[in-house]
Amino acid sequence: MAAATLARIESTPDLVDRVYRSLLDAISEGSLAPGARLTQEEIAEQLAVSRQPVLQALRQLKTDGFVQDAAGRGLIVTPLDADWLSQVYQVRSALDGLAARLAATAVLEQKARGFAYSFDSVLIARGRAAVKKNNVAQLIDCDIEFHAAIYAAARNPLIEQTATLHWRHIRRAMGAVLQSAVTRDAVWDEHEAIGKAIAGGNALRAEQLISKHGNAAREHLLRQLSQMQSKEVNTSLRREKV
Repeated sequence: MAAATLARIESTPDLVDRVYRSLLDAISEGSLAPGARLTQEEIAEQLAVSRQPVLQALRQLKTDGFVQDAAGRGLIVTPLDADWLSQVYQVRSALDGLAARLAATAVLEQKARGFAYSFDSVLIARGRAAVKKNNVAQLIDCDIEFHAAIYAAARNPLIEQTATLHWRHIRRAMGAVLQSAVTRDAVWDEHEAIGKAIAGGNALRAEQLISKHGNAAREHLLRQLSQMQSKEVNTSLRREKV
């Protein structure tokens, strides 16, 4: 349900976009869970806006695949689809590998001209701080910021433009991936190694590390989803017996 998940926002010219982002944040972070029913009235009341911008935002979310129709229930948050997300991660892995290789190559070119380069350690520190705080929302933002920095360093705007199309779905999946505290430190260890490889101008190592990183995230996600689905099935069976 939308209750207790959305903060009130003020009316502005970009109200539809703000409603869209508020709902997308809630879906991505898991506070609006897969299968949760969405009603215009409840959302409008939670956000203190009229129903019209909510309607438009929901239409856009449906177009983008985050919301779908459910027989007899109206609109619901689209369930996580393991096959679809696996394909998204495959595309992300390819793009990230290209970006890391280009970024490291750009570093070598800069060094050849006498410029020094170091990967922004603040990004790594911020991610590790989010791990200690156990703040999943911050972890997601830090992860996206890390990869965005690599896209920017690659100096090919098409990579970032293409990756952005997929990251909205990846961001949602990460809410499930990052629930496991075991993987959080490992993720930032991997990020740090990738950053050092890029800063050292080692294109092959940077590409290999980030590809391995993406594949590990994909495999962990699929395991998480499998466990979630098993729990849901078991819960349904227990309810049927009662």
